[in-house]
Amino acid sequence: MAQGAVAIDRTAINSKTGISAALFVLALILLALGAVISRAEVGAGLGPSDWAAVRFTVLQAACSAVVSVFLAIPVARALARRRFIGRAALVTLLGAPFILPVIVAVLGLLAVFGRSGWLNAALEAVGLPTVSIYGFHGVVLAHVFFNMPLATRLLLQGWQTVPSERLRLVAQLRLTPRAIFRAVELPMLAQVVPGALALVFVICLTSFAVALTLGGGPRATTIELAIYQAFRFDFDLGRAAVLSVVQLVLAGSMALIALWLVPVVRVGGGLDRVMPRWDARSGLQLVMDGCVIALAALFLLVPLAAVIWRGLLGLPQMPAEVYAAAGTSISIAVTSILVLLVLALPMAGWIAGRKGGAVETIGLLGLSASPLMIGTGWFIVINPIADPFDFTLLVTILVNAMMALPFALRILVPPMRDAVAQYERLSAILGISGWRLWRVVLLPRLRAQIGFAAGLTGALSMGDLGVIALFADPEQATLPLQMVRLMGAYRMDAAAGAALVLLALSLGIFWICDKGGRWRAEA
Repeated sequence: MAQGAVAIDRTAINSKTGISAALFVLALILLALGAVISRAEVGAGLGPSDWAAVRFTVLQAACSAVVSVFLAIPVARALARRRFIGRAALVTLLGAPFILPVIVAVLGLLAVFGRSGWLNAALEAVGLPTVSIYGFHGVVLAHVFFNMPLATRLLLQGWQTVPSERLRLVAQLRLTPRAIFRAVELPMLAQVVPGALALVFVICLTSFAVALTLGGGPRATTIELAIYQAFRFDFDLGRAAVLSVVQLVLAGSMALIALWLVPVVRVGGGLDRVMPRWDARSGLQLVMDGCVIALAALFLLVPLAAVIWRGLLGLPQMPAEVYAAAGTSISIAVTSILVLLVLALPMAGWIAGRKGGAVETIGLLGLSASPLMIGTGWFIVINPIADPFDFTLLVTILVNAMMALPFALRILVPPMRDAVAQYERLSAILGISGWRLWRVVLLPRLRAQIGFAAGLTGALSMGDLGVIALFADPEQATLPLQMVRLMGAYRMDAAAGAALVLLALSLGIFWICDKGGRWRAEA
């Protein structure tokens, strides 16, 4: 006999743990921010060089965002309209720069566009003047390399939302490609492009390694680089604190706009759903799409090929310090993954079970909080009571986990909500709750997403060059920092070998986690 409606307790997925994880993340950021503000001199303001860094930061981020999204539009349109052998692999390749270590990509760009790179060698061969990658245009070029593929994925996701019936209708009406663009595609772009611009702008605002290696002098200094210089070279904690507050305000306001505009980003899977296109099957449109796709593939593949080629030649010249740094990076990456999962899973469960917008906002603070700001704040907190350099690895691990937390939540929350909605009534009837609910219901359903989030965290941690640049001493370095030291000593061949090792380790840890999550995972 029916016993009446069963009350569903949406707190059954351990809300206390989720709130505790969120409060821990909030405390780490707020304590760092409070320490930074306490060192900021009231009324000191920004000097001329600081204002120049602010202007350069905003200008390069705006130009990088506009160029990245502007170039991504024809690439995404061509991929949406064409089906060809290798398309799925190319779409997957568009996600590679997102997990590619920044310093590795910079080395690849230097091999192609640098003073002794392939492009200048070709220009010299035909008697044309050479070009320099250093300065404003070099920073923008590197940011376009990283963010144009991400913008393409966002826009391609928008094209995939266009109903096939609408495309069939415009084909029956025999509309021209220009008319189709104005009637169907332009309204979609008006919804997707602002969010893509905002997201790329935020990412470029907090870029550090690109400005460090390609900035080219005081005229091309970002806020992040100015914080590093004030801390590392001048040990001016007051100036570093003021710049950190400015960076947080800029990045935080833009991050809120980006999160409001940008839909959920899924950078792991392919966007290869079959959607027949009856327009532009031949003629000039076909040739243009082919050229756009080929140029985009070359833009992505040539620097990677340069890294592999030069890395193979430089492997025998790597010093022993590279292998020690590689071991340090692996240990940091593995520990960062564990910390990320401890924080992200209960937070995702709380958000899914109770629609906790406030908790999600706390998790997404990592998108706007600068790693250098957090590192500076914790140096100020630790310095009076202990040697901050003894806590280098611990702070680096925590910051790496917090920087990956926004992306992990965007990956975990949607499927977590689906699982809670699908199984909450059955779980309540069977009396399954707490850890048993996680073990029996949630974790098996989220294995693929957990593996992808873990792999993403590991890859980002392997390539991180943020806090470790502030805290590291000469005897302690991660692989990216060791690469920068080799480049600073003009040992470019050894740096290329280290870049190949870093690339292999980053992609390897991502593949192991992602493949492990999907291995025999439930559908």
